[in-house]
Amino acid sequence: MAPMPPTVRTAFEEELRAASTSTDLGDMWRALERAHILSQPWPWPHTRSHWHMLRLALRCRDRKEALGQVVRLSGAGLGSSLGRVPIGNTGRTAVGIMTPMPIPADLAAILEAGRGETART
Repeated sequence: MAPMPPTVRTAFEEELRAASTSTDLGDMWRALERAHILSQPWPWPHTRSHWHMLRLALRCRDRKEALGQVVRLSGAGLGSSLGRVPIGNTGRTAVGIMTPMPIPADLAAILEAGRGETART
C-alpha cells in the first residue's frame, strides 16, 4: 500500500492538531471526524483517528462513544488494509460502522490532490 500522500498527510495532521488545541467539544469532534474521513484509506492514520476519538470519548465520559471507538479501533487498520471502509463515514458511534456518507467538498479536493501525488510517484 502506498503511503499517505503529503497533501493528505498535512491536512490530516492539521485536523488532529485542531482537535487537540480547541476548547470547544463540538469543534474537537468535527476536526476528528474530518481527520477520520481523510485517513480511511491508510491503516495507521485510520487507526490513529479512532485512537484520538477514543481518548476524547473517555475525556467526555461518554461510555457509548468510548465502547464504539474500541470496536472501531480494533478493526480500522485491517479494514483500511483490505480496502473495506465506508467512504466518507465520520467514524462516530452514532453512525453505522459501515455506512458510507458524502465527503465534504474541501476534503474530497484534498483526497483527489493526493491521488494525483500518488500517481506521479
